[in-house]
Amino acid sequence: MNIGICDDEKEICLQIKKLILAMAPESHVSFYCSGKQFLAERQRFDILFLDIQMSDINGMEIARTMRERKADTVLIFVTALKEYVFEAFDVSAFHYLLKPLAKDKFNSVFQEALKEAGKRVRSREESLFFQTKSRSFTLLKNEILYVENCRRKVDIHTLHQTETIYATMAHMEELLGDGFYRCHRGYLVNMAYIAQYSADIILLHNGETVYLSKEKYNDFVTAYMNYLKQEGVSCV
Repeated sequence: MNIGICDDEKEICLQIKKLILAMAPESHVSFYCSGKQFLAERQRFDILFLDIQMSDINGMEIARTMRERKADTVLIFVTALKEYVFEAFDVSAFHYLLKPLAKDKFNSVFQEALKEAGKRVRSREESLFFQTKSRSFTLLKNEILYVENCRRKVDIHTLHQTETIYATMAHMEELLGDGFYRCHRGYLVNMAYIAQYSADIILLHNGETVYLSKEKYNDFVTAYMNYLKQEGVSCV
């Protein structure tokens, strides 16, 4: 497991590293005492412990940049500030730990974070095979943003491209399974990429929007809240 720590207090970095290695000695742990250096190196971590109030850059800004880069890192804020707890939801934080760190609380959160990171690694490795008359190709399930109905075809919108195949929305809904929601007869959305929603529109992290049927709104909210709980989005 590749784990990062970003905190401008070196003592805190060393404390967290010690706690991590006591529970997961096989992990590779790196720490940064500069938020700007962390962003500049663009390292990918399975889990990141991130301070908020740092001398060179606010941790929330770092988290937003990470999400813009499509990093699916399990993000845990470690801070002395309580007032950012609700903003943590906006960057899909896994947890919010307050300083000074309590060992038992840290161990409990870290254990759950390890499980979540393992699940995300497995998800990244899941690929789907598609075949058309002219070619065959694979797509990573976790890179699919949404599926759009286009008469007898569907457009599969991913992080990198859009692919068109002959298929029904019902087939795609069954194929993609958990984590995707049929928010409209013409749209199937990956809930991992939802940034916000209103009564009739869902906004994705990349700025694209999909329609949300008014008659599905209540069911969607329930499904999305359950998804967040299952994915471990807990800011307490």
